Amino acid sequence: MTVFAIIVGAVLAAVLLVYGIRDLAELAAERRRAVLRAESTRLNDDASLLEDMDQRLVRTRVGRWLKSELDVAGVTVRPLLVLGGSVGVGVTVTYVLWNFLAPTLAVLGVLAGYLALRWYLQREQHRRREKFTAQLPELARVLANASYAGLSLPTAVAIAGDELNEPARTELERVSNALKFGSSLDSALAELKDRVGTRESNVLISTLIVSARSGGSLVSALRDIAEALDQRKETRREVQTVLAQSVATSNMIVIVAFGILFLLNTIEAGTVQKMTTDLVGQVVLLTAGVLFAGGVVIIRQITKVD
Repeated sequence: MTVFAIIVGAVLAAVLLVYGIRDLAELAAERRRAVLRAESTRLNDDASLLEDMDQRLVRTRVGRWLKSELDVAGVTVRPLLVLGGSVGVGVTVTYVLWNFLAPTLAVLGVLAGYLALRWYLQREQHRRREKFTAQLPELARVLANASYAGLSLPTAVAIAGDELNEPARTELERVSNALKFGSSLDSALAELKDRVGTRESNVLISTLIVSARSGGSLVSALRDIAEALDQRKETRREVQTVLAQSVATSNMIVIVAFGILFLLNTIEAGTVQKMTTDLVGQVVLLTAGVLFAGGVVIIRQITKVD
């Protein structure tokens, strides 16, 4: 009897243990689900707050300009984040100049934030234009093949938008949608020229406009343009490779300019501060700044590839 009672008690204890472990597991799972729901709600609130702030920014003149520039560059980042990044750069540069060089030079932090924003936008726009330019030979061939098959130019543009990769896909879809909603071919292609206006794309767009107005052998013209664009693409690549060192030199000039100021302060603390408060030092700093800036501008103009 004692043995039976012990066995029964052990079985009951095991059953209670199993039920207890199950209840603890369910409680832990419910707690995890509650934490996930809370985090999801917080993230959604943060996202909605960020979206609301972004919409408020876009309603302003600066926000509309920034959104337009980002659209041309094909960047999907929120304008608020881009503007916040440029402000962060400006604040950082201002802090460094104020504490490590001279408070007078801290005003350059505002200029640094603006230049950082312009540099980012121009770099992304340049990259998008270069990618689109590299796709022009293929685009001309697709349009030539579609025209040779007897399709109209709007239909050929829509087909090219489906076959090509980004950024040509998005740009051609915009042209196709504009034509579907009643825009003329001239105005739709003019908008394309404004967004990705390069010498190569302007030649292709002008050919399409002239052909639409006066007719002519569009197929042979497009095939000739495709061959010429292929040759020009290779030439541009070779020229950019040759000028790469000069472009790097123009960037190094800016680094060297500020490096000299930090070196002077390292050799003798407060040197730059004294220069900003003395007339001779101010003239020297201004002259050096003009020379360095002029050097950068001249090198950029020389190495600019149209």
